[in-house]
Amino acid sequence: MNQTDTTSGTPTRCGVVAVLGAPNAGKSTLVNALVGQKVAITSAKAQTTRARMLGIALHEVDGAPTQMILVDTPGIFAPRRRLDRAMVSAAWEGAESADAVLLLVDPIKQRRHELEPLLETLATRPERKILVLNKVDRAKKEPLLALAQELTGKVDFAEVFFVSALTGEGVPEMKDTLARMMPEGVWMYPEDQVSDASERLLAAEITREQLYQQLHEELPYDSAVRPEKYEHRKDGSIEIHQQIVVTRDNQRAIVLGKGGSRIKAIGEAARKELSEVLGVKVHLFLHVKVSENWAEDKEIFEEIGLDWVR
Repeated sequence: MNQTDTTSGTPTRCGVVAVLGAPNAGKSTLVNALVGQKVAITSAKAQTTRARMLGIALHEVDGAPTQMILVDTPGIFAPRRRLDRAMVSAAWEGAESADAVLLLVDPIKQRRHELEPLLETLATRPERKILVLNKVDRAKKEPLLALAQELTGKVDFAEVFFVSALTGEGVPEMKDTLARMMPEGVWMYPEDQVSDASERLLAAEITREQLYQQLHEELPYDSAVRPEKYEHRKDGSIEIHQQIVVTRDNQRAIVLGKGGSRIKAIGEAARKELSEVLGVKVHLFLHVKVSENWAEDKEIFEEIGLDWVR
């Protein structure tokens, strides 16, 4: 049974769009641009996205109110550790039964060793595929067109778009096309919902983003933020306790900073953003724990939104 927009009598549309690509292609930035607000963390550090974070974009095209469930998958790369394997598994699960699969490519840093296996797999998949070449605000036109021609020769893409996820160039046109691809159907989420991530997990992700932004290359990729406590106080504010997990003592010292200055700065920036996102005052408490083999801990995996992959 289809849901109908009561004001116009037009059937609604609803579908799933999987966003795939090599690490650091700009997937989270694009999902945020399509939704119109932040639902996924972004970082210059590759492999930032770990779990399948959903963004929910609303768009009306040809008079039909449309809900697009955007699956922001982790960047697909050659998995070595258990954490890597879990992330790749999450990415392909995100693409299954999607109404459209969007392959995002960074034409400047093409990461060919990760892009080529992705193209080979996509070529055999049944979903409708869309090629999106990102960062057109920085890429040169001739090489961009040549790359598009090369990639469309390898995979049967239904559409090709040239966009800048950062500036929004080309995004509205792409959003129109995606909405038209969605089948008629009942909306899966309420109109005002923009993500399926729990506030608890989103809060941990925002702190992790600050870790990456403030420590850059000082802190290795294998750190985690564990949600410990998420409590609504009587005054309407929210109290959040999180544990930052690192693998070595020297990493703990880096996160803490001199006299605790670094963790204080991370906490202040994360708390400010959380207050804006949640619309209430936030009390954020962080502490750092050294756990050499945290990436082998099933409980931590589940806490950060990943399935345990052997």
